[in-house]
Amino acid sequence: MSALSRPWNRLTLGGKIILPLLLVLVALTVALLAGWQIGLIPALLDIGLAIVTDNIDIFRFLAAVTAILLFTVPTAFVVGYIELKVIAFVNLRIGPNRVGPWGALVAVFHGLKMLIKEDFAPTGADVPVFTLAPVVTFMATVLTLLVIPFAPGLVGLDMNIGLLYFFAVSGLTVVGLMMGGWSSFNKYSLIGGIRAAAQVISYELPLLLAPVGVVMLAGTLSLNQIVVNQSGWFWDWYVFQQPLAFVIFFIAATAEGNRTPFDLTEADSEIVAGFATEYSGMRFGFFYFAEFVNVFILSALTVILFLGGWNAPIDVAPILGYFNITLNPAAIDPGALGLGLLIVLLVGIPVLILGMTLVVWMLKSNWSFLKALIVAFVLFNVVVGGVVGLWAYMSFEVVAGLFWFSAKTITFVFVFAWMRATLPRVRIDQLMGWAWKWLVEIALLNIFITAGAILLIEELNR
Repeated sequence: MSALSRPWNRLTLGGKIILPLLLVLVALTVALLAGWQIGLIPALLDIGLAIVTDNIDIFRFLAAVTAILLFTVPTAFVVGYIELKVIAFVNLRIGPNRVGPWGALVAVFHGLKMLIKEDFAPTGADVPVFTLAPVVTFMATVLTLLVIPFAPGLVGLDMNIGLLYFFAVSGLTVVGLMMGGWSSFNKYSLIGGIRAAAQVISYELPLLLAPVGVVMLAGTLSLNQIVVNQSGWFWDWYVFQQPLAFVIFFIAATAEGNRTPFDLTEADSEIVAGFATEYSGMRFGFFYFAEFVNVFILSALTVILFLGGWNAPIDVAPILGYFNITLNPAAIDPGALGLGLLIVLLVGIPVLILGMTLVVWMLKSNWSFLKALIVAFVLFNVVVGGVVGLWAYMSFEVVAGLFWFSAKTITFVFVFAWMRATLPRVRIDQLMGWAWKWLVEIALLNIFITAGAILLIEELNR
C-alpha cells in the first residue's frame, strides 16, 4: 500500500483530480473499443435509433424544450447587458467597461451574484407557494418561445393556433405574481401582487385585441404562416396595413412586459419592491430573468406580427433576375482543390497574416511587432468570419432569416432600453385609465374598421 500511497500523497491537488480522470477516460476508451468489437455498441445504437424513430414527435418536443431552456440564459444576459450600456449611453456615462471586453461579462457576474446570495424565506411565509412563484413566472414566459418562428423551419412547434397558445401561456404570469405577493406574509408584497395582477390583466385585453386585425388579414393563428404571408417587400408587412394595431400592441406590450413608463409592478418608490419585496437570492433572480426574457419575447412577437418576421425588407430575387445575375455560393467546393487546400491552409493563411501585420506596423510605427501581429490576427479572423457569414447568408435560407429576425428583435430591445432611460414613470390611475378608457376602445374600433375594409374589398373584387 505504501508503494501506491506515497506517490499519491506527493501529488498536487490538480494532479489528484487529473490522474483519476485520465484513468476513467482510458477505461471508457477500452470499454468502448471492446463493446464495438463484440457488436454491443452497434446493437445499442440500432435499438436507440429505432426508439427515436418510433417516437420522433416526443423526442422533437423534448429537444425543442431543452434548446429553449438553454437559449433563455444567454438571452437574459444579453438583454441585461444591452440595457446597461444603452442607459449609460443616454445618461452620458461610460457604463460597464471592466468585466470582460467592453464590460460584456458584467451581466453574467450579476447573475452569479444573485446565485451566491442567501436564499431567505421570511417567517410565516407559505414556503411551497413562495418557492414556486418565481418558477411559474419564469416558465410562463419561457414556454411562449415554443411557438416563436426564428427562421424558416426554425420553430419549436408550428401550431395552427400558435398565437392563441402564446397568449394563453403568457397569461399564467399573473398566477406567479399573485403567488409571490400572497405567500410572502407581507402587506407590501400583497399590495404589490394585487397591483401587478391588475396591470397585467388590464393590458392583456388590448394586447389580445390588437392582433385580431392581423389575424383577419392573414386568415390564420399560426405565427409561422403569418410571417410567410408577409414575404416580399417591406410594404407587404402588416405594420403598413395595421398601423393603429401596431401602436396599440406596442403600448400594451410595454405594460405587459413591465417596462418603463409602466414598470409599476415593483415600483420601489411606492411599495419597496412590489410583489418581490421578500425575495432574495436566485428566487429573486428568476423574476428578473423572466422580465429580461420577456423583453426579447415581446420584441420578437411584435416583429412577427407586424414587421415581417424573418423576411428581409427587400426582395433581391427580382432585382438579380432583371440584371440576369445568378448567385450560387453553395456551388463553391473548397474540397475540389485537393492538396492545394492543405497548402493554402498551412502556407497561405500565415503569409496573409504576416502581410497584414506589416501593413499595421507601417501604419502604427510606434507599436511593437507583437502588438501589430495580434491586431492583424484579429482583423484576419474578423474578415474571414464576415466572408463565411456572407457565404452562409447567401447559401442557406435559415441563416438569412435568422439574421433579419435577430436584427429586428434586437432593435426593439434597444427601444425598450431607450424608453427606460428616457421616460418618467406614470401613476397607477393613469396606467389603468389608459388601458380601459382608450386602448380597449381603440382596439375594438380597429377591428371594426378592418372587418369593414375586408368586406368592401371582397365586394369590389366580385
